[in-house]
Amino acid sequence: MVSFLGEYESTIDAKGRFLLPAAFKKQLPKDDEIQFVINRGFEKCLTLYPLQSWKPIFANISKLNDFDPKVRAFRRNFLNGASPLEMDGAGRLLLPKNLLEHAGLDKDIVLVSALTKIEIWDKRTYEKIFENMSPEEFSSIANAVMGKQEE
Repeated sequence: MVSFLGEYESTIDAKGRFLLPAAFKKQLPKDDEIQFVINRGFEKCLTLYPLQSWKPIFANISKLNDFDPKVRAFRRNFLNGASPLEMDGAGRLLLPKNLLEHAGLDKDIVLVSALTKIEIWDKRTYEKIFENMSPEEFSSIANAVMGKQEE
């Protein structure tokens, strides 16, 4: 399974392309053709999945009950905008215009590891996340999420 570590800045050119940072490329499997799926994130960002990370998620979604209205609403929202991407010869990825608009991406972006995927944020939006959270708030969130783990 692919996993990522790191946080890297990049820029989007006039055509909507960005260069995948070399540090992330090194963390990808050594396949002949690296393919991705780009999707809306849960927050105002995009999520870049290597194809091998996307396939199990898609398989799980495909097994859900079509007769459940919550399932249909989830699928509709989660898959809305999901698009295949391939790197060009220069190592760039072209972002679809509708997804650029959704995430408010213009020029300066930050690519952030999110375990088996990469989040793509507008740099200013990403910086505000950390400006608006105090160390005490982060400590409280960390305790709520990590403090109840069984040993």
